Amino acid sequence: MRKRSWGFVVGGLLVALLLAGVVSNFASSHPDGLDSSLREGCTFDADDNITGGNCPAQAEQEHEIGGPLADYGISGLDNEFLSTGLSGVVGVLLTFAVAGGAFWLVRRRGSAAAEGETAAEGEAADGRQRAGTAG
Repeated sequence: MRKRSWGFVVGGLLVALLLAGVVSNFASSHPDGLDSSLREGCTFDADDNITGGNCPAQAEQEHEIGGPLADYGISGLDNEFLSTGLSGVVGVLLTFAVAGGAFWLVRRRGSAAAEGETAAEGEAADGRQRAGTAG
């Protein structure tokens, strides 16, 4: 990869880490479109608990699987600001590592296949040349 490309990738990674680590803490706490549609038909109290009505959100349960990054936080970390920021940073780094590895694998296989095709084309041309001079 060229030096200019590396600068672009590192700059993009730094921006993503900043957004995930800091700005994510200031995201709206109001429900998004999916949550909002699941809550239609129910009434809620001041603590956002369902107090009446009929809506799909009444069937909501805790995560069955759980996980270290469930609910946009790191389990076991009491500081909510730090938990949200760190989970965003970990998510960005994991995504970057998986995507980078996939691109690296595709690039390596693509260049090896291209080299193999070039060698095969050269051998075929060499074979045609020998056949032309023999006949």
